[in-house]
Amino acid sequence: MATSEKQAMVVGIDDSEHSMYALEWTLDHFFAPFASNPPFKLFIVHAKPSASSAVGLAGPGAADVLPCVDADLKKIAARVVEKAKEFCLSKSVNDAVVEVVEGDARNVLCEAVERHHASILVVGSHGYGAIKRAVLGSVSDYCAHHAHCSVMIVKKPKSKH
Repeated sequence: MATSEKQAMVVGIDDSEHSMYALEWTLDHFFAPFASNPPFKLFIVHAKPSASSAVGLAGPGAADVLPCVDADLKKIAARVVEKAKEFCLSKSVNDAVVEVVEGDARNVLCEAVERHHASILVVGSHGYGAIKRAVLGSVSDYCAHHAHCSVMIVKKPKSKH
């Protein structure tokens, strides 16, 4: 690898305001200030769940539901990608690579780190409590322990009432 080649940064996104905040924060701090010469090559990755994992059921009738669920997941992925591209353009970041990969977000993001030889992974924090995090599993926690790079977890500040 040439020494002039930029290091890769992977930003994981989903349809939550937390992940979009993390993307916007990353663009503001690592890309916008450097205009045409940012320090990283940016890869934005959205993990699209498979229809069967999103439905979580099998048996009679499941086959009828899966195409509808898959169509909805594809629409959500398209919306997420479009919003990410709009954020990038609004910050004059024109060379970001946006990917949609089917699978569990934890695995998809760790695999993206490997595939792009990323030196940093950025994820948002949903701010779940301990019980909800234990039940649902935390993507950021998993990535912090399994990604083979530094992991930055961007938390959205709590809004003041």
